[in-house]
Amino acid sequence: MDLLNTLVEKGLRRELPTREEALAVLATSDDELLDVVAAAGKVRRQWFGRRVKLNYLVNLKSGLCPEDCSYCSQRLGSKAEILKYTWLKPDEASQAAAAGVAGGAKRVCLVASGRGPTDRDVERVGKTIEAIKEQNEGVEVCACLGLLSDGQAERLREAGADAYNHNLNTSEATYEGITKTHTYADRVDTVQKAHAAGLSACSGLIAGMGETDEDLVDVVYALRELDSDSVPVNFLIPFEGTPLAKEWNLTPQRCLRILAMVRFVCPDVEVRIAGGREVHLRSMQPLALNIANSIFLGDYLTSEGQAGQADLDMIADAGFEVEGAGTTTLPKHRADALAAAGATGGCGSKASAGCGSEASAEGGGCGAHAEEGGGCGPCGGHAAPAAPASSPARTADEARTDLVAVRRRGAGTDLAPNA
Repeated sequence: MDLLNTLVEKGLRRELPTREEALAVLATSDDELLDVVAAAGKVRRQWFGRRVKLNYLVNLKSGLCPEDCSYCSQRLGSKAEILKYTWLKPDEASQAAAAGVAGGAKRVCLVASGRGPTDRDVERVGKTIEAIKEQNEGVEVCACLGLLSDGQAERLREAGADAYNHNLNTSEATYEGITKTHTYADRVDTVQKAHAAGLSACSGLIAGMGETDEDLVDVVYALRELDSDSVPVNFLIPFEGTPLAKEWNLTPQRCLRILAMVRFVCPDVEVRIAGGREVHLRSMQPLALNIANSIFLGDYLTSEGQAGQADLDMIADAGFEVEGAGTTTLPKHRADALAAAGATGGCGSKASAGCGSEASAEGGGCGAHAEEGGGCGPCGGHAAPAAPASSPARTADEARTDLVAVRRRGAGTDLAPNA
């Protein structure tokens, strides 16, 4: 296809595709799907080889969020029967993080529900970061605490945080239909605060909330303009007890097209398959590794993920390798720009650090929305129970409620985590 050849050439040059080209990827047929995956795979291998970065979520504070994000199991008024607990102590969080690191995770993501942290919360998280880094040499720590006030990003960086996550989630045009207690602009502001403080900006999206192809392209173009180093792609987990519980709009093929579009628009960033991969990609998860170079290991914030060992087996069986702690994830031009930004406390030059040369063309939400499409986050032991062998054949777009399991182990419980 001329379209795919063009997109590969642009991706290898870090050149921004046109909106028409990005939309065309989402409109490709199932007959063209493997060609789309192969083309996106060429761009992925150019910048990341066959490495897969593992990330591990620790839910520091679960549930009882005052925000009204429709996709979230921790939202105000949620009837989802999730775990609810207040702040983990630094040593408890460090023990939870150690399980993920032992399983191969290179980055630990510390997430807390709520509109945004108080200064006392920032101090508490700083002590947690210190405890984790004392126990796990070389581990990266990403914080996700919601809307940041002035000076808080700088304090997190001084405490040892390497990155800050705050997802845009959906397009500016549709944002008000998803959340009313904060704005899209609030989220953009928090990503910019993190970036300006020299933290690696992590910001992504949630697909499957009823958005159009145009909405998906809009949010991904916005993420490129924000110069995110990592882009988590969440697929809505329709939790019972949330307003979007009936939104089952995704197929594995649709998910692969979305991932490919993200890769073409942001060719040299860490594209992470985040929450919902088990629910919506299902048996096609290994194929998605040809596009994305990062996943969460084990359970997510409020839902269970695939067994940790199954994640590792999947990576090996698909011919990929787990990225080691001594390897720099980002391509040299991005890593150098991030280091320069960290040295100055600023975001550096977008022209050299962005997703591409035309890159210049979540505050407000519950911090736990970081990495779980549909719930408040992502990272496991057991996946949800598989359907028995005697079950009737399923249609391609049938709701897989059997794959949505609320997390009952790990952080906030007395049971061992899934890692």
